[in-house]
Amino acid sequence: MVELKKTSISKTAFVFPGQGSQTVGMGYTLYQSSRQAREVFEEADSALQIPLSRLCFEGPEEELRETINAQPAILTTSVACLRVAADFGIPLEPALVAGHSLGEYTALVASNTIEFTDAVRLVRERGRLMQEAGKTKPGGMAAIIGLDEISLEAVCLETGAEIANFNCSGQIVISGTREALARSMDLAKARGAKRVVPLQVSGAFHSTLMQPTIEGMSLAISRIDLHLPEIPIVANSTAQPMTSADEVKEELIQQLCHCVQWQPSVEYMVEAGVSTFIEIGPGQVLTGLIRRINDKVQVHNINDIESIKSLIL
Repeated sequence: MVELKKTSISKTAFVFPGQGSQTVGMGYTLYQSSRQAREVFEEADSALQIPLSRLCFEGPEEELRETINAQPAILTTSVACLRVAADFGIPLEPALVAGHSLGEYTALVASNTIEFTDAVRLVRERGRLMQEAGKTKPGGMAAIIGLDEISLEAVCLETGAEIANFNCSGQIVISGTREALARSMDLAKARGAKRVVPLQVSGAFHSTLMQPTIEGMSLAISRIDLHLPEIPIVANSTAQPMTSADEVKEELIQQLCHCVQWQPSVEYMVEAGVSTFIEIGPGQVLTGLIRRINDKVQVHNINDIESIKSLIL
């Protein structure tokens, strides 16, 4: 068995990035050098009946950033990374898997809970519904840096905004209407936030403004087969492991309108014995967050051929 640098595979968790990690060119070196990666991108193109791979490799960036495109593009690139890693001999036997928002669907693929082609069609529909909800109930998101949870919860109570992501200590994302966000950002700065950063998204994700997505996603999920997870998946909305198909179905609906509990999820995995995290997919957002949550764990990132090779002794 191939060994990983300074890791114990029984104490490893795989984590998968969410929307915002997309970049033009992602997955291209994998596609060029790996048959497994080419098959993944070809499967996605065929399943969606659109040239998703070309959009990943060539853009344009504005089109790739659209929620309806970004979500299947990130999922596809992440699965390509996962399959190429397996082909290079990296053992795919993590103790736990988890994904940030959209990344939870990649975790489902990694745990063999859902087939890849079903997942890519499902997240394309998820992206479409979320994009449409953003038009029906306009809103947005903002990252609040350097303000504690209690203070930010008080701000949200005053403005009507909602906490959408507990990413790590000192970095919390809020969602809401444009008016609520503007008031929240002003109040947060007045109460000591170091920075407030509006996010480039098409709606108020992980808030009650996403309610219009529930019916459509429930129908889409009912049409696919979900299997018993082969690896426990730590759920976004509860920060607890899912071990049944019914739990997965409930979670996929819950996470649309509820907060992503990323910091509690990482803390749960560490308490469960995980000492090494491997982020698999474009970007290094989760790598940075995990290091801020716990500076004692080891964190690696896989997003291209070179990063995969660097993990192999």
